[in-house]
Amino acid sequence: MFTVFRTAVAAATLVVAGVSASAQTPPAASNADTMNKLEDFKSTGAKPLVPIPQDPQKTADLEKMLSHIKLPPGFKISVYAQVPDARMIAVGPQGVVVFVSTRKDKVYALTDRGRTGHATEVKEFAPGVGFTNPNGVCFSRDGMLYVAEQNRVLQFPAAEFFYENADVAVTPIVKQGDLIPASEQSFNHSARACRMGPDKKLYITLGQPYNVFAKSKLDMYHKVGMDGIVRMNQNGSDREVYALGVRNSVGLDFNPKDHTLWFTDNQVDGMGDDIPPGELNHATRMGENFGYPWYGGGHTRTVEWKDEPVPAGVVFPVVEEVAHAADLGMSFYTGHMFPEKYRGAIFSAQHGSWNRTDPAGARVLVTFVNGNAAPGGSKPFAEGWLNSDGGYDGRPVDVEQMRDGSLLVSDDLNGAVYRITYTGAK
Repeated sequence: MFTVFRTAVAAATLVVAGVSASAQTPPAASNADTMNKLEDFKSTGAKPLVPIPQDPQKTADLEKMLSHIKLPPGFKISVYAQVPDARMIAVGPQGVVVFVSTRKDKVYALTDRGRTGHATEVKEFAPGVGFTNPNGVCFSRDGMLYVAEQNRVLQFPAAEFFYENADVAVTPIVKQGDLIPASEQSFNHSARACRMGPDKKLYITLGQPYNVFAKSKLDMYHKVGMDGIVRMNQNGSDREVYALGVRNSVGLDFNPKDHTLWFTDNQVDGMGDDIPPGELNHATRMGENFGYPWYGGGHTRTVEWKDEPVPAGVVFPVVEEVAHAADLGMSFYTGHMFPEKYRGAIFSAQHGSWNRTDPAGARVLVTFVNGNAAPGGSKPFAEGWLNSDGGYDGRPVDVEQMRDGSLLVSDDLNGAVYRITYTGAK
């Protein structure tokens, strides 16, 4: 089945292919009716969007907290916006809007019309769609916003044009219930991440719901890519499994130099404070296996799979990160604001541990890449959200570059997005 878009911002016609009907229980009738209208560019009668209040006292409190964040000389961090439950960040290719996801049921649109260095307006995006864990947000170069939910993928053409209205153009390129089998749908490890690749295909990480899954699940998970990364055309067609052996990746990006994929991965819990390590991985071709569940992280074998033969050619991480620090969003730096040495480096967010005896993480790392290697490993770039008492003053989730070369960092604990700039001598 094909859906034809007639956008208000382009004379061209965009044809988007659908996918098979969902095996899962369909959404409520009212939500389905809303989606049908939005797909046909019809008004739903929704009320105008109301901006999210930007509480001056909360901003002042956040700025006070940020004064304790350690950065290299010449760098500064400040509040960009208050965004409830802020998770992944997608910067619009036109530089008009920043979209911020949540793990709940909302996506937000942030605008800085006067280029003041902070968002002057924050509004909910597409409230009538009825999101479920819309963690993954990413753009194609031609202005399509993609939202990868728990079990659906939506495409929003011309999102930077329609974002100011409650009604937005949308089509499900992967219908509800078709991203993963309904039997495997879980609240655990269901935060997807997405990127548009240089091959113009959409890449989506699929975490499986277990700490270490049972052997009986292996064939199913390999078939649908639930322990890996899948890719598909921009209309959702020709889906294929790109990488396997990935436990729960929530961050990926392509190296602008050689167009290869790098991604973070969160490893097995319950093996001790210091094992197994977190991972920063490099995929150089389709079909590679990154070791899970045979390995819990790095070269550490899992108890459950220690007697099972390991697949040939397992790819081990380029960088072994601190165990249980929860490495999430990452991006390659291509801007010109920061000193030259940062060009081509990876900035990544560590969310912070949840079950480690001595907490770790809650910081932004920088990794200098040289081909297939990162000789110096990952180093702290912005840290201090983990305070001296062992408590969290913030939990970084994602790191994304603005058009001016500054970096945005999301924090779902405080419901905020920060902006890192460089003002020192280059």
